[in-house]
Amino acid sequence: MAVRQIVKFPDVRLRAVAEPVVAFDDGLRALASDLIDTMRAAPGVGITAPHIGVARRLVVLELSPQDVRIYVNPRITWASQEKIRHTEGSVSMPGVVEEVERHAGVEITYQDMHGRWQTEMADGFLAVCHQHEIDQLDGIFWIHRLSKLKRDRLIKRYGKIG
Repeated sequence: MAVRQIVKFPDVRLRAVAEPVVAFDDGLRALASDLIDTMRAAPGVGITAPHIGVARRLVVLELSPQDVRIYVNPRITWASQEKIRHTEGSVSMPGVVEEVERHAGVEITYQDMHGRWQTEMADGFLAVCHQHEIDQLDGIFWIHRLSKLKRDRLIKRYGKIG
């Protein structure tokens, strides 16, 4: 539908907790479509409504061109004790990446675009994506999972890019 402007770090909207989606209507479908277009233009693998300044619990992931997934009101209901490290970045902070430690596996519950509750088990890269985007919905920007030293260095690098 439309490529929307992405909120850039350090905008305070990236630290706000997103509100649950309650209306499963044409407005939600249009927002999801805009998120897909915006994520592809960025480019990115995942995006949330807060990334475009909309404080709603909506996530879009595109693991491949044939695999676009939409999650409404997702939450983690289980996480493995095993951890993995994966390189992460954000459409809201383009040009910088860093390794982040996350749970190797998670179970999430979410609603589909019709409001039906679903459950999904994920491991590896998909588990990392879920944790990264759900953190964003909870107002936790990915760099806050780094040590203060790494975070400060990354912010300095980002400042030189912009």
